[in-house]
Amino acid sequence: MVRGPVVQWSCSLVVLLANDGLLMNFLRRKLAESPEFARIAPFGCYAVFTFFQSEFTPAGKFWFYICKTLLGAWLIWEIRPFVKEMRWRLSWEALVAGAGVFIIWVGLDGLYPRLVKLDAGANPWQQFGPGSALGWLYIVVHVAGMTVIVPPVEEIFYRSLLYRYFVKIDFLSMPLGRFHLLSFIVTSVIFGLMHPDRWVAGILCGLAYQGLVVRKNRLGDAMTAHAITNGLLGVWIVWKQAWTFW
Repeated sequence: MVRGPVVQWSCSLVVLLANDGLLMNFLRRKLAESPEFARIAPFGCYAVFTFFQSEFTPAGKFWFYICKTLLGAWLIWEIRPFVKEMRWRLSWEALVAGAGVFIIWVGLDGLYPRLVKLDAGANPWQQFGPGSALGWLYIVVHVAGMTVIVPPVEEIFYRSLLYRYFVKIDFLSMPLGRFHLLSFIVTSVIFGLMHPDRWVAGILCGLAYQGLVVRKNRLGDAMTAHAITNGLLGVWIVWKQAWTFW
């Protein structure tokens, strides 16, 4: 069973990556040379950390999530110069889509079969004590991570890269606003299946965000909608103590 020292190692790795000049130069060179790498790297690292998070002890999972969030924030900072479309945009469509997807995500829960067994989720009060400072720290980091970090990480991978790459290998030559039915559906289905506990809501979510990108011909509105959805969901989880959504 993986224990505390590995959590410390993971956090140390984040710090090491951020301060190793040789490694940073290599990373930035790869980001500049490969538009695919710039859009895959944050999502790939985040996904790998999420996978290994399940191997930790109950307490370790909480600290590992914090480390994962810090890593995601650092990667987003690094790719800013190389992913020009990763710019937040606010519109009434983004507000409607974000709130609508939140309602769908919560409202459809339990009304269709799940593809994986639903676990108890991450309950900070059970782990650190009701109303504890550590519990609130985790809640703040988790809600901030899912609201600010997850949207750009997922949107640049699914909506900027994957959707266009399925149509053209030279994906940058394809406008974000171009509609391609097959890629529209396939990308949304993949997005939904990456949320196997709530895959139907995930597919509808993918369709909504992709439709927003096509309508506005930019990525920022989908990022904002995604952030609104996740932010509302985070508040709802804490309010209702519906930890299974984490």
